[in-house]
Amino acid sequence: MKVNMNKNIQALRHSAAHLLAAAVLELYPEAKPTIGPAIDDGFYYDFDFGEDQISENDLLGIEKKMRFLIKGWGNFERQEISADEAYEMYKDNQYKTELIDEFVKDGEILSLYKSGNFTDLCRGGHVEKPAINIKYFKLLSVAGAYWRGSEKNKMLTRIYGTAFFTQEDLDAFLKMKEDAKNRDHRKLGKELGLFVFSDTIGKGLPLWTKKGSVIRRELENFVVQEEIKRGYEHVYTPDIANLDLYKKSGHYPYYKASMYAPIKIEDEEYMLRPMTCPHHFELYLSQPHSYKELPIRIAELAKLYRFEKSGELSGLMRVRSFCLADAHIICSKDQAKEEINNVIDLIEYMTNVFGLEAGSDYSYRLSLGDRQNEEKYFKDDQAWDFAEDVLRSVLRERNSNFVEAENEAAFYGPKIDVQMKNVNGKEDTAFTVQYDFVMPKRFDLKYTNDKNETEQPIVIHRSSIGAIERTIAFIIEKFAGRFPVWISPVQVKILPISDKFLDYAKRVETQLKEAGIRVEIDDRAERLQAKIRDAEMEKDPYMLVVGEKEAFESTITVRKRDTKDQVVLAVDEFIKNIRAEISSFFHD
Repeated sequence: MKVNMNKNIQALRHSAAHLLAAAVLELYPEAKPTIGPAIDDGFYYDFDFGEDQISENDLLGIEKKMRFLIKGWGNFERQEISADEAYEMYKDNQYKTELIDEFVKDGEILSLYKSGNFTDLCRGGHVEKPAINIKYFKLLSVAGAYWRGSEKNKMLTRIYGTAFFTQEDLDAFLKMKEDAKNRDHRKLGKELGLFVFSDTIGKGLPLWTKKGSVIRRELENFVVQEEIKRGYEHVYTPDIANLDLYKKSGHYPYYKASMYAPIKIEDEEYMLRPMTCPHHFELYLSQPHSYKELPIRIAELAKLYRFEKSGELSGLMRVRSFCLADAHIICSKDQAKEEINNVIDLIEYMTNVFGLEAGSDYSYRLSLGDRQNEEKYFKDDQAWDFAEDVLRSVLRERNSNFVEAENEAAFYGPKIDVQMKNVNGKEDTAFTVQYDFVMPKRFDLKYTNDKNETEQPIVIHRSSIGAIERTIAFIIEKFAGRFPVWISPVQVKILPISDKFLDYAKRVETQLKEAGIRVEIDDRAERLQAKIRDAEMEKDPYMLVVGEKEAFESTITVRKRDTKDQVVLAVDEFIKNIRAEISSFFHD
């Protein structure tokens, strides 16, 4: 039933894309339509408007035209045509002729679909009775999109929309979209003053403000302390390395497209590093190892650099420079299962601290390789079988819900991906646990076993909280900027009623700072209500009001975020309470 519903909604949305194109051509006869597929939460159609420019202000007019046209639409009529007929029909549309070229090359039958006065080159997949079914739709936004996704091609205009079978479903979706807009980390990051981007510095390179740096520093300190407690050795390795290192690892041929160009230094070539594993392997190789030392867990908060196309950059979710909470566990095959379990324990502890829940906030994916693709995947069926079985059995024994995905593994082994969706519904890999049987061979990693024989270990690549940037984006959106007190840039805002009580406010500030609490004083010559309103807009967890009564009694009036409830406390008692609240986030 679910599959049929998915097909039905896709047919509805694809049909609505036809209707959109018909309306656009009525209003802008010179526009050239290209493609209009259904997507996860709606549909889009790309147009070349030539000299015309449209904006979101034009969407209501296009939508009005769609509602007028649909009244005269009957069922979609299919017509097969020859290549010559297709070329003649679209001789003035280079985008359609390019599609026809591909269809002809692949031996596809060319077909047209017509409803009302609109005909489009199409493979099919439409609703019956469009005048009845295409009723609950909404155009959402306008964006630029390169033809076929290539920056080498012309920038087209993409119009996004959505459609549902009922008004209730459409209303619920639009409400969700509005909530997503308010939670979008790009919007909140700017409003709360957490990070900025500068075209002068470069696209995809975030700059962290004082407040944003607090969040980042708290995360990094938390990761390092927790991992050291769990037996990781935290190290530092360079952000740049000789190109030969990545040729040795195999990353250069496999990931060359996502690496930055080599830098010529004297007679050698160097690269900004896209990953840390080769660096950590060289650390391991710097001295001999015994089985008694295993597992060896090498961890690093590593700055990495990867090329992302400008059209794919998205706030902190997808950047060109990021910090990965990375680690490589070098162990025997017999230790692999326990180590992978330990890693997932760590990941689930971390996500729990962040308030993220399995199922609703994230899910597991077992990413498998393609045994037939020897160019992309290392050929060793026995090793792939063993590695996949280990990962699968760990997830099953933990009763974790997961899906299996073909062709998603890296070239050196299968992995467990922790998948998270942002507020706009786009899914990204947040954390990863990977079984690697290739790198130990490439780097000739060895240890001496209990029989005094040389043996090759395996490597588990893992990230406990993924990229710091992406994790912060998830946290901003999860809490809509209302961060838990432990990670809030400003934990307490002191609000003196007037300048007469500024000295007392400063004494309270000193007590809080000495207790390790992040605090600011609002010393502006504003009324108290204005200060409270601004502190609420900045989403500070606690406001402390101080006036004549508080100064005389050496107390504070405590007001918690998102509530009008107030309580009068001694400063020491408040410090005890807030420190207990902060500590409560870190219990296993």
